[in-house]
Amino acid sequence: MSEQDKTALVLFSGGQDSTTCLAWALDRFARVETIGFAYGQRHAVELDCRGRLTDGIARVRPDWADKLGDSHTLDIPTLASISETALTRDVAIEMGADGLPNTFVPGRNLVFLTFAAALAYRRGIRHIVGGMCETDYSGYPDCRDETIKALQGALSLGMARSFELHTPLMWLSKAATWQLAHDLGGAGLVDLIRDQSHTCYLGERGARHEWGYGCGQCPACELRAKGWREYIAGGAPF
Repeated sequence: MSEQDKTALVLFSGGQDSTTCLAWALDRFARVETIGFAYGQRHAVELDCRGRLTDGIARVRPDWADKLGDSHTLDIPTLASISETALTRDVAIEMGADGLPNTFVPGRNLVFLTFAAALAYRRGIRHIVGGMCETDYSGYPDCRDETIKALQGALSLGMARSFELHTPLMWLSKAATWQLAHDLGGAGLVDLIRDQSHTCYLGERGARHEWGYGCGQCPACELRAKGWREYIAGGAPF
């Protein structure tokens, strides 16, 4: 196996999905680096969760500790300055006339993956892992499988590097994502993700629910809570 195939770069926001993807990558690659983005999001608290999550993962699976590589954070405030969305403005979350929630930040995942690929190019990495999903999701077009496949082709052509974009959650429900976390790291990883990851679009960390912290009412909290209930109802192996 080439050095390029031994290492992965994970888009790691500090949320449930990206933490599960980080565990997935650690289970498959010899070295895993992470990248997060500060783009003026209302829930920037998610970025603060990353250190606790990586520390916790190293405790839950000591065999993964030595695999954890460099952590990168890129500031791209321009994304917020050109976006009129509920993720980058203090406005109510609601559905738009186009059928998409106003939490959709146009081009966000396209920008994230392009920057990730540019960093991966410099660091000799060709495997990039993201938590995009079109099963239990808010309908964002840049989370769809056809979008990711098209971008993989464009990035590989544009940088003359054979990138592979992995989306291990693409066809999983939120309940199945909780189950994947258990399969990878047992109850310890599930507990870590529940208590230390952040999903809430409003950035609230005050109220502790059975599925973790958040406002409990935004679309992200609702999806996470629904998935947790289905995971427990399905006989979660605690």
